[in-house]
Amino acid sequence: MKVKGRVQLRKSDRKKLLEDLKKRFNGLEVLENSRLESIKADEIPVLLVDGKPFFFQESGVWFPTLKGVLEYNIDRQVVVVDMGAVRFVVNGADIMCPGIVSADPNIAEGDLVIIKEEGHNKPLAIGKALLEASKMIADSGKAIKSIHYVGDRLWNLEI
Repeated sequence: MKVKGRVQLRKSDRKKLLEDLKKRFNGLEVLENSRLESIKADEIPVLLVDGKPFFFQESGVWFPTLKGVLEYNIDRQVVVVDMGAVRFVVNGADIMCPGIVSADPNIAEGDLVIIKEEGHNKPLAIGKALLEASKMIADSGKAIKSIHYVGDRLWNLEI
């Protein structure tokens, strides 16, 4: 990925961003003492936390990367898929309704979500919900558009 524009966040931007992230996700109080920088990686806004790409921006919303989910053990906005779906999800496939085991009831259509596998509860991908949570567990149809997955360019981003 081509990286450009590495800039440390201003105090006012930092404060607003941290308040938003702490309100939406658990355990992010640790960011208070971290160095936060923003970069553009192939036109994707990425937030570096102490030099590591732990958040990215999609449709104007900051959301944890898979490495951020792992680092901060984030467990909100989660959709769990069965073991049969894992090989497709890690290759960037969209998530289909029959492969979904459970979904956070607070998920609305258009929300960014974390896709985890049921066996070990490991994050596999980040996607955009195409349906609300109550409609995701169904016999057919596409539920989530995959945006970021294990092994993609954002996962392999080295700074």
